[in-house]
Amino acid sequence: MTARLVIAGVSSNVGKTTVTVALTHALRARGLKVATFKCGPDYLDPTYHQLASGRPSHNLDGWMMGREAVIESFSEATQDVDVALIEGAMGLFDGASPHSNEGSSAEIARWLDAPVLLVLDAGGMARSVAALAHGYATFDDGVRVGGVFANRVGSAGHLALLRQASPLVIGGMVKASTEQFRSRHLGLHAADASVDLSVWSERLQAHTDLDAILALARSAPALAHRGASSEQRPITCRIGIAQDAAFSFYYPYNLRLLARLGAELVPFSPLRDRLPDVDGLYFGGGYPELHAPALAENRALHAQLRAFAGPIYGECGGLMYLSDAIITLDGVRHEMAGLIPGHAVMEPKLSALGYVEVETAKDTLIGPAGQRFRGHQFRYSRFETHEPPGQYRLHTRRSAAITDEGYGRDNVLASYVHAHWASNPSLAEAFVRACAR
Repeated sequence: MTARLVIAGVSSNVGKTTVTVALTHALRARGLKVATFKCGPDYLDPTYHQLASGRPSHNLDGWMMGREAVIESFSEATQDVDVALIEGAMGLFDGASPHSNEGSSAEIARWLDAPVLLVLDAGGMARSVAALAHGYATFDDGVRVGGVFANRVGSAGHLALLRQASPLVIGGMVKASTEQFRSRHLGLHAADASVDLSVWSERLQAHTDLDAILALARSAPALAHRGASSEQRPITCRIGIAQDAAFSFYYPYNLRLLARLGAELVPFSPLRDRLPDVDGLYFGGGYPELHAPALAENRALHAQLRAFAGPIYGECGGLMYLSDAIITLDGVRHEMAGLIPGHAVMEPKLSALGYVEVETAKDTLIGPAGQRFRGHQFRYSRFETHEPPGQYRLHTRRSAAITDEGYGRDNVLASYVHAHWASNPSLAEAFVRACAR
């Protein structure tokens, strides 16, 4: 049985990531093996999880993945660990619908039968914490809120008062205005070795009953193990994965699925490398706009890509790189690979955000026309081209409008959509087959 705990918030921006990484660091200091997960489509919070746990962090997204894939991913990643920590998204009950738990952290807690540690910003709060804790604990009988973490308290005395008000308060951290994770336009900066997590771990342990949190995690009942849905196939192709400071947004599920289907994954850096010996290429999302000058300078790789005959698939940052150019906020044009006519123009405000359901409008390297899959968009750029998109039809949850998307021709396919292939694994299978050919 894997001890497990969902670390959810009453809303966004209450410190869920801070609590998750601090708790992970503290438990590892006790000699425990910790697996970490993130509810929703976020790519950046998991980099802090990985830094704290020493192992990859996995996304668990109910809307994009579905129940079976969520349980399978969780089971596969927790076979050799002592405790699993699952960071929520937004508020505990916030998701795809105002009327149900669909797409919420509460849905993941239900599916995994995991207790919840509720994080709240306790600044300026006293006895009201009892009413808030009671409301969350009784709102849904299928979601067990077993503890409350009072973040950003004013002092140790303030936390003691909150504990007197509600027995559910089992920990907290005193507010420190000078210490916070750095952020930018897509969210937090990706974690690197310069981030000192011990500071957060020490602050958490100073006022938190770690044994009570462990006991809560260990109170989770046995969860039936569900392993991989298919056996490992023999290697039939090599797929280059763009991985560096410019390209780092990948769902581990997608990469594991490609490998399981017979692809040998070959990481390379578009910032500095030449084209590796591969049969296909996958350019994920990331921050190509922050590294546009260096990407533009690697003209030898651009020439190799234009001569490459294998399948090339790109998502968001990958689309931007595979286009003719990226125009940064200062108005400077940086030449890119030139495989897709048009250029990406950076904007100071968010251009698109949210889940989408995609239908392929044409036969592509990820399968025939009519395939459906789910994904999301999160970008600060727009794409300008004289050749209108037509590979995809996008259905958004927030409107009935259907928009055309998806760019490319011949062996190239790219779009702004970050796809989660758990929603339709046949897409990955088609991509592997195309690379093998």
